[in-house]
Amino acid sequence: MLELRPNCEWCDKDLPPDSNQARICSYECTYCADCVAHVLHNVCPTCGGGFVARPIRPKNAYHDQPKLGLANQPASVVRKHSRWTRDQVDALSRKLRDVAEKDR
Repeated sequence: MLELRPNCEWCDKDLPPDSNQARICSYECTYCADCVAHVLHNVCPTCGGGFVARPIRPKNAYHDQPKLGLANQPASVVRKHSRWTRDQVDALSRKLRDVAEKDR
């Protein structure tokens, strides 16, 4: 189950569970669409992979077992922040942004 982190790890913008602006890498690093496009250039500063739109978890459970939906499995409230400096982000982005995600 995805953690659904509550914020952009770069600019700290709120990214509630129903946000269509949240982007994640395969390790669930979470950034807003603006930072992915203009700061990270679609290169995760942690793993070097790309980003996809984070799915929106349904608010309600539509089956009895297991109990699903935000009401039963809420999003995380723990805010995370990138450990990388802007210089580190820029260096990795320059190195990988023109390499196809499948080839990184």
